[in-house]
Parts: sequence; structure tokens; C-alpha cells
Amino acid sequence: MLTVTSVNVNGLRAAAKKGFVPWLAGTGADVLCLQEVRAEAGQLPEEVREPAGWHTVHAPAAAKGRAGVSLYTRREPERVQIGFGSAEFDGSGRYAEVDLPGVTVASLYLPSGEVGTERQDEKERFMAEFLPYLTGLRERAAADGREVVVCGDWNIAHREADLKNWKANQKKSGFLPEERAWLSAVLDEGGYVDVVRALHPDEEGPYSWWSYRGRAFDNDAGWRIDYHMATSGLAGRAVKAHVERAAAYDQRWSDHAPVTVTFDV
Repeated sequence: MLTVTSVNVNGLRAAAKKGFVPWLAGTGADVLCLQEVRAEAGQLPEEVREPAGWHTVHAPAAAKGRAGVSLYTRREPERVQIGFGSAEFDGSGRYAEVDLPGVTVASLYLPSGEVGTERQDEKERFMAEFLPYLTGLRERAAADGREVVVCGDWNIAHREADLKNWKANQKKSGFLPEERAWLSAVLDEGGYVDVVRALHPDEEGPYSWWSYRGRAFDNDAGWRIDYHMATSGLAGRAVKAHVERAAAYDQRWSDHAPVTVTFDV
């Protein structure tokens, strides 16, 4: 079995002070994909930077205190790659991948965007570059007899079932028609499968992010924007998926919850 967990930690140094460390000690995951680390490796506490029993890859952003992705693996990776060959984005701390036996696992932090601003333009440029890369990654992996899973915060809710208040968010970044169409293209043209949705086809959510504002968490007014996008062969071997939603608001160490999928490999 291969268990992969993905979570946006909303600042790893802050999360480490709120409960991430005991959570890490207790997880049964074989691979952990983190997003929005917001720190260089040297700024992280040792028990987070290089925890016992894990091999770590940290890909911070050139811009201090922004973005950043990490990968933790129980087995030493056969290959490590930072970025996806983009002149604009390879230093932005938004993508890293590792090769493990038979499978490539990637951690993605797609830009969040904001309608009418440069942030949305940046998001659109990222999406335009990233889709061809995803397609090529799947094709290269298939030629090598490998599978792929790209985990992370994709910052797009794909369907109405993926966010509680979808009607009020149709003109907001994260649920724009063009963003949703792009995510459909990841599935249809890119050849990937939304593993959690495939296992829970008729469920509202399960949500993985709740705003800190108001009572979003208590009312489960969330968004499902954290995905495991896998090649079809691997997706077909997914046996269970769940969101590790905290029992109470004050027990959260991030505004996102870990999303875990177990594959029978």
C-alpha cells in the first residue's frame, strides 16, 4: 500500500507551533506533500526540516515568506526535480516532484489569484504553462512504465459540489468558469483522474479549506481545492480517501485539512 497525504500548512513555522509536529509523528503516510511552507529550509525547526524517518525536499520561493512546497518521503527518492521548466515560475516555490519506485509524486501550490488584479494574470499564466507540462509528464511516465500523482492546493473548486456557497462565488477567483474549464482540461486532455471525487462521486465536498473568517469551519462552509490528480492506472488502485478535518476549530494548525489517499500498489 502507498499512502499519500497533501496539505497546505499555511506557514510551516506557524503550523509547527500549533500541532503539526505531533501530527507528523502520528501520520501513517508514506509520502507527504506540503504547500505554502513560507520559509527557507534553514528557517525551519530541525524536527520539521529533517524529521527522523523521513527524506525531505524543500523548494522555497525566491520571494521571502511566500509560497514554498515540500515533499517528505519514507524512502529516499530516486530523482528530485524542482519546478517544471518555467522561466517565470521555477523559482516561485510552487512545484516539486520526486520519483519513487514505479511512481512520480509531486507537490503543487497553484497561485490563488484575485479577479481584476495582477495576481489573477499570474494564475492564468501559470495554468497556461502547467497544463502542457502535466500532459508531457504523464506521457513520459507511461513510456517508462510509471504512474504519476500530483497533489496539492490547486486553488480551484471544480464543480458546484466542491464548495458550499457556490452561487455566491461564481465571479470570484477559484470558481471562475475559465478556471473550472482549465481543471476539466487537466482531466480530459491531460489524462488525469481526480482521485477523491472518483471515490466519492456523489458527495458534497469533502471540503479541505475553510476561511478563518466568520464561522466557516463550524458551519462546514468550505471549499474542496486540495486534490490528488493521478494517472488512470494509479487512480484505479485507490482504495480509500479522507479529509483529516480537525475535531474543533481550536485544534486546527492550518486553515486547510490534510487530504489522504491510500493506493493498493
